[in-house]
Amino acid sequence: MSWPDHAIWWHVHPLSFLGAEPDALPADAPVRHRLPVLVDWLDHLVGLGCNGLALGPVFAAETHGYDTTDPFRIDPRLGTESDLVDLVDRAASRGVRVLLDGVFNHVGRSFAPFADVARRGADSPYADWFVPEGDDFRTFEGHRHLVALNHASPAVADHVVEVLDHWLDRGVAGWRLDAAYAVPRPFWRAVTDRVKERHPGAWFSGEVIHGDYAAYVVEGGLDTVTQYELWKAIWSSLNDRNPHELAWALKRHNTMVDTFAPQTFVGNHDVTRVASRLEEPRHLAHALAVLFTVGGVPSVYAGDERGREGVKEERIGGDDAIRPAFPRSPGDLGPEGLAVQRLHQTLVGVRRRHPWLVRAQTRIHTLGPSVLSYSLAAPDGGSTLAVALNFGASPATAGIPAAAWTTLAGDGSVDSGTGAVSLPPAGWFIATTPGSHS
Repeated sequence: MSWPDHAIWWHVHPLSFLGAEPDALPADAPVRHRLPVLVDWLDHLVGLGCNGLALGPVFAAETHGYDTTDPFRIDPRLGTESDLVDLVDRAASRGVRVLLDGVFNHVGRSFAPFADVARRGADSPYADWFVPEGDDFRTFEGHRHLVALNHASPAVADHVVEVLDHWLDRGVAGWRLDAAYAVPRPFWRAVTDRVKERHPGAWFSGEVIHGDYAAYVVEGGLDTVTQYELWKAIWSSLNDRNPHELAWALKRHNTMVDTFAPQTFVGNHDVTRVASRLEEPRHLAHALAVLFTVGGVPSVYAGDERGREGVKEERIGGDDAIRPAFPRSPGDLGPEGLAVQRLHQTLVGVRRRHPWLVRAQTRIHTLGPSVLSYSLAAPDGGSTLAVALNFGASPATAGIPAAAWTTLAGDGSVDSGTGAVSLPPAGWFIATTPGSHS
């Protein structure tokens, strides 16, 4: 198994997590060395059972980080290149890899090549980096302050390759590619092929919300994409107390696992936090049980492991509630949410003891009005994991294959002779067969 198959990411949006100013600092302002604070959170990450730190944008930007102005420079609100390299080195000493977030579909209007084109027009050496549109330039999904790059330009491809190589040379393990769905797949293929010649171990995860996920891997040269279909099915099925949507998504998920290990999640910096999304608090365990047992590369959004709440709103500042500032040290979190953190640790522990789950296929056994059960088998046939979930408010029974099951987590019980799992209201259950710890 390659290192990404063992990865479990703890995902942080640094600008908000570290309490940075909402807008870029004046040119003459001193650098704010905030990135070193994340060093104090590495033990928290490892304590959860994670071994990857997935950073949101850290490069010079105008506001939230996704309006990059200089991808070769760390945002002065966060620190310097030395601060980032030190964080990467300290993470590596704990066995933790660092993932960076790259925005290569669009740039902020203060991006130097765009500013030059806006000033000089066709006389600029960067004239083909952008596409004129009306009396302005093409933008990202109608956001005037986000100017789209021209991915048909070889110079843009050269630029992206240079950026990726620059930070991989400094020890990062890979990249999340923002808005990957908006970029032509042949562009990603050309770029990633070149970068992997120099950095064969680099891992590329594309943000893809809908569409042909596997095509971004097969045609685009990415290693994985974000599994938004599964994310939506998890909370939607639980809120409806109807597992059929989740069962359908798990079948779709199997087809993806045939090709690649999807990046799975129940929360990230762009969506309402899972604790706020779920109408029944007891269903959080169900959501996490699915996340940490199905195939894929899972991630935990910082704060979700303490049951943090926050609702995303479609307005200016609408991300503030889901991107709050955190204390300097995890020791300052206090006792609130410790039970949720222990639940995460339990389920991450299950995942760690069954690393083969990363590419495992899900086989559904019971699909009823409020009950879902499934199992996953190790590729060598030596072990099996089974999960049973009761979405409803009444006791229920689910079926799994008859076997000598050992319960790992949850509040259900199994008759190993028949495979019948008894579940209390909103109950859940995870078990394994002998040999799965070998």
